[in-house]
Amino acid sequence: MLRVMYHAYRTKLDLNNQQRTLMAQHAGFARWVYNWALRLWQEAYKEGLKPNASKLRKLFTNYVKPLFPWMSELSSKVYQYAFRALSDAFDRFFKGLAKYPKFKKKYHHDSFTLDNGGGKDKPIRIGGLRHKLPFIGWVNTFEALPDCNVKKVTISRQAGDWYLSFGIEVPSSPPTPKTVDVVGVDLGVNALATLSTGESFPNPKPLRKALKKLARLQRDASRKVYGSHNYKKASLKVARLHRRVANIRIDYLHKLTTYLAKNHGKVAIEDLNVSGMLKNHKLARAIADCGFYEFRRQLEYKCQRYGSELVIVDRFYPSSQLCSNCGHQQKMPLSERVYDCTQCGMNLDRDLNAAINLSRTVG
Repeated sequence: MLRVMYHAYRTKLDLNNQQRTLMAQHAGFARWVYNWALRLWQEAYKEGLKPNASKLRKLFTNYVKPLFPWMSELSSKVYQYAFRALSDAFDRFFKGLAKYPKFKKKYHHDSFTLDNGGGKDKPIRIGGLRHKLPFIGWVNTFEALPDCNVKKVTISRQAGDWYLSFGIEVPSSPPTPKTVDVVGVDLGVNALATLSTGESFPNPKPLRKALKKLARLQRDASRKVYGSHNYKKASLKVARLHRRVANIRIDYLHKLTTYLAKNHGKVAIEDLNVSGMLKNHKLARAIADCGFYEFRRQLEYKCQRYGSELVIVDRFYPSSQLCSNCGHQQKMPLSERVYDCTQCGMNLDRDLNAAINLSRTVG
């Protein structure tokens, strides 16, 4: 049976001023509906009722939407997906996967979702540099996209620019040839990843390198009158620098995880408690700059894509305290970067020693 994989695409849109205005109107529509539904959900819960997104959507369609004529000038799909987003947010909250839903703010993660309606009979056709979106019309992208039919598209704003994202199912490719059967990967702050094979990948530390410029831009923004045109321009510069930092980090992680998944049969990593590590205020910024959670997320789906196996080692496994030569265990504070075994006298880099121990947990 042919396996299929889910591929997600996200690319920047090349828009004119009229299209930018239309995008902002739809994003504002989605934000307004989401906040309205969240406020009503909270009020209903205080009254002892059991609200749900379906009931709120019917109430909005029949009694609230007719009161605002401007809503009829925008796509009705936008507010329907806003209710779905609120329902998903509460589902994640009740499952313990996320915090309680918050009200959306303008310019903060502005986005909306569209579809053609009619399910598979009316897909959205994507391909090349020019695409026709429901209600929005023809839009251009800076890079060519593969020819495909998609059920829905999401348009989002980041640092003043608009992005198109969607997902498609594609046949899975055959497993890639592996040069190494088993590899252990130890993650760290100085060296982002140290492999049991002896390879080491330095941490680009994009945020740390941008801190000086970021401080200057934030200082400039703080001196502007809040809400003024100059304040918005200065804030946009800050947002663009943050976007550049994030892009550098995620690009590096993509290259690293692709290399691991393509060339190694089994990849062993430690189950890091990232949220707990971030509570250490002395190391929180440095740890957040590494992107440990994103590293694991990418590695999980890429191992499936390239026919590798990802092994998650228990977080309490003392990989840094065990001697990879004789198995002796000793205390290893973070300040000690070299493992000097008191039993056999082995002298080895701390991260490499831990990576070798991780590789040996794979059966």
